[in-house]
Amino acid sequence: QVQLVESGGGLVQVGDSLRLSCAASIRTFNSYTMGWFRKAPGKEREFVAAISLNGEATGYIDSVKSRFTISRDNAKNTVYLQMNSLKPEDTAIYYCAARPVALGSIWFREERSYESWGQGTEVTVSS
Repeated sequence: QVQLVESGGGLVQVGDSLRLSCAASIRTFNSYTMGWFRKAPGKEREFVAAISLNGEATGYIDSVKSRFTISRDNAKNTVYLQMNSLKPEDTAIYYCAARPVALGSIWFREERSYESWGQGTEVTVSS
């Protein structure tokens, strides 16, 4: 059974940075593509970023490009989301998701593509 545990959320000011972490209890973590999603108050959950199993391919929603960076450390079974220049519209609960894949450079944007989800970590950006 895959377990994902997010951490690193908190209350920050506009322009601050945060690094979210997602620790995965997956024996074969390097066979999983990983994604970050977020759900803002009153909105649907949306894709934020994803990374292929080998870390060579990444994707982002347009609103976070150049501000957020997804990365992974397969030796630590952990995926990260570095968030810089935070804005009030980044306020949301951030979820980590995982999906086993067979190819090295695949990542997914759609929620339905992911099989396992964490409980989320809350990020609040105050102006």
